[in-house]
Amino acid sequence: MQNMIKNNYLLLILILLISSCNKKFDTQEEMNIYISEEDNGYHYKKTVADVDFVLQYRPTDLLVKQELGDNTDPAKVEKFRKHYSQYLYFNLSMSKNNQELLNGVAQDKAKFGQMVNELAFGMEEKLHVYTPTKDTLALADFIYPRMYGMSNSTSIMIVYPRDSKYMKQEYLNFVIEDLGLDTGDIKFKLNTKALTNEPQLRF
Repeated sequence: MQNMIKNNYLLLILILLISSCNKKFDTQEEMNIYISEEDNGYHYKKTVADVDFVLQYRPTDLLVKQELGDNTDPAKVEKFRKHYSQYLYFNLSMSKNNQELLNGVAQDKAKFGQMVNELAFGMEEKLHVYTPTKDTLALADFIYPRMYGMSNSTSIMIVYPRDSKYMKQEYLNFVIEDLGLDTGDIKFKLNTKALTNEPQLRF
């Protein structure tokens, strides 16, 4: 009986260890498929007032791969993993009628200019990440590439510091304030366990 209890305990520990391990992939394509499935905790989407919002986490190793290309030198992989793992990277995609947000306000010059200004320079005031106890993460950086109507969505890369005290929270709130599209504030609950145990590439 004692042996059975001991064996069950060891099995439980093993299951916990396996479940907490980072999932590993051989290719970027495999990882992209995995992180695009909502159930895995890296892809969030919501549609409000005909505006589609998609927030997707970009794991460290995708950025390392982008930096190194086919170079799989272990020292360089480790160097860039150390660099990129200090931050959380997200892609925020927003579209209305399968078009960039600016297309919807193109006829109103004042509104168009205001939105261009907000997207290019003011997202620090519009994006917020905070814990359940209202502690706020400061935005480290954001990048808005103008696509001039050549894309079917408005995309922004968003960067936050990976602060261990915040990552211990059960979840983080990600809020996008209304950009003048009558959506109200858009809120996502980020799965911190998934972000901590992010998938990796086999380099």
